[in-house]
Amino acid sequence: MTGLLRLILALGCAVALSQFPAFSDQYVQRLGGQADALQKVAAEFDASAERAGLTRQAALDQLAGTRFLDSHGQDMGRVFTRLARIETDLGLLRAASALERIALPHRMRDAETLAATWGDFHPAVPLTASGFWATGIGFLMGWMIGGLLGRLFRRGEQDSLA
Repeated sequence: MTGLLRLILALGCAVALSQFPAFSDQYVQRLGGQADALQKVAAEFDASAERAGLTRQAALDQLAGTRFLDSHGQDMGRVFTRLARIETDLGLLRAASALERIALPHRMRDAETLAATWGDFHPAVPLTASGFWATGIGFLMGWMIGGLLGRLFRRGEQDSLA
């Protein structure tokens, strides 16, 4: 791989990663909104269960017997599962700085929130310290990847000449 292609790859990675801090901030804000909404649904369900003298699980177990009740019980089960996952991810993402979140992309796994964030996200010039660091990290990653690809291509050319 020529030096120019390596530089282009490094610059491309720098530009792409420079957007991550702002994108992750927006994702965390949206995820917080999702958590708030789901917590309200869970609290209302739990209050209804308590008024009936039931635990959450007992109330879920009673949501059975008809097609509607079975479906509603499964829906509520998914709400509680999603809420637990969101709360775990949100806690970790909020504790991390925007730059530290580069190491936590696996915690940005709520597909609905990710799609909504991506749909509204507009790239901008990163003027924060996190944005500058992410740009530098992206450049270094791209430079290293370019170097590895260059070695692979040179090795492949040498193997084909032999």
